[in-house]
Amino acid sequence: MTTPPLLTLGPVLFNWPVDQWRDFYARIADEAPVDVVTLGEVVCSKRAPFFEDALPEVIERLTAAGKQVILASPILVTTERERAAVRGLVGTEDLLVEANDLGAVAQLAGRPHLVGPFVNVYNEATLAWLAARGATAVSLAPELPAPSLKALAAEAARHGVAVEAQVFGRVPLAISARCYHARAHGLHKDGCQFVCGQDADGMDVETLDAQPFLAVNGLQTLSHTYLCLASELDELRAMGVSRFRLSPHTVDMVRVSSLFRDALDGRRGGAEVAAELAGMIDRAPLANGFFHDRAGAAFVGGDGAAAM
Repeated sequence: MTTPPLLTLGPVLFNWPVDQWRDFYARIADEAPVDVVTLGEVVCSKRAPFFEDALPEVIERLTAAGKQVILASPILVTTERERAAVRGLVGTEDLLVEANDLGAVAQLAGRPHLVGPFVNVYNEATLAWLAARGATAVSLAPELPAPSLKALAAEAARHGVAVEAQVFGRVPLAISARCYHARAHGLHKDGCQFVCGQDADGMDVETLDAQPFLAVNGLQTLSHTYLCLASELDELRAMGVSRFRLSPHTVDMVRVSSLFRDALDGRRGGAEVAAELAGMIDRAPLANGFFHDRAGAAFVGGDGAAAM
């Protein structure tokens, strides 16, 4: 029996003002056709206190709207305070946790949990090991080409593990203990003044030849382009991928989620959806190169997106 596709929303990666963050999730709860919402500050622990008081309200509203809520652990844990926060997170009993580093994976062993895209799962042995420790779903890294996704999805099926693929949004490429965002403003990490909040979708980075290259989000490096696998949804489903992840940006995410829901349900074609998305995003082109084993910034096939 074919597993019904789940449309999932990853955590907000950027430093949005708490009111904007709360209002975003209120609209997601009321209007977006997503099945699963992942919450949590995964990039920089210094941002987390701003959202702590609003988190219970957001969880309650999303749950009341019929969304499954997942709590995400940080990508990089370097201090005792951060380790304590992860211990508190994995102790949560009423919500599933998405582990985004191996420390969280270790602490969640023996109980159901999810593995996020920031844990490198590049081969079948790693996936089988995670499944044996209690992972019920694994979100694969967006830089994997189609043959690798297919092989991993087949291995996951043997263990009863769901596979998730990111299908929209800037691609996370790296995380660092140093904050380039602060350094670009002449600040130190410890006195960053939260300048990452000035760039709601990340700070664009150019090459020395003034060509768009990457985006920086605090400690995190992202792609300049926006991943879009709308035209590849049928192929992904045929491989066994059952969860399709959207990464939040300031573009109208209710509209984005509606477009992907229509494509998953067969009401609109993938190329048509990609063309509409390209028209919605004016700061960067769409890309799907990784999936097609090309340069990640390339867009293969279709209209409405710039090929690199």
